Amino acid sequence: MLFRPLTAADRPLLREATLANMNWSGPRFGFADIDASPELSHYFTSFPGDSDFGFAALVEGVEAGVGWAVLLPADDPGYGFVDAETPELSLTTFEPFRGRGVGTALLAALIDAARQLQLTRVSLSVEDANSARRLYERAGFEVVGRNGNSDTLLLTLDWPCQLCPGERGVAFHACTHG
Repeated sequence: MLFRPLTAADRPLLREATLANMNWSGPRFGFADIDASPELSHYFTSFPGDSDFGFAALVEGVEAGVGWAVLLPADDPGYGFVDAETPELSLTTFEPFRGRGVGTALLAALIDAARQLQLTRVSLSVEDANSARRLYERAGFEVVGRNGNSDTLLLTLDWPCQLCPGERGVAFHACTHG
């Protein structure tokens, strides 16, 4: 698996990923729905902002998944909004790559990038019954809020890395989970 940084040219990919995230439990939304909804479209229409970052995971040259972080303002919060200084993560593994470690590797890359950027926290939102919750909990995310049928999760970035036991006394490291 290879990673490449996301750019503004990846907005269509992020749009597709946002739709996949909204339809994790089956078809509920279409592109017209997310395009018309500012609280959904802001995840991809303004990427990359000054503080945004992310990666596409490539398996045999195919985009298997995507993970990205956006810093949204208090007057335009995301579903996983904590505060205007905490980036919100979005993570998607596309079919047929689910269950092959793509999500774990993308999450590790995002957390590592956040540490390298000297961020102290990252957040996300996850709906009830979404199996990705287990991945986030293993990484050390904790529930800090509730909105409808979703929890807002927060990860405080401290050492050692939550996914790398024994990485003590290291300023930064390159996680290789997955």
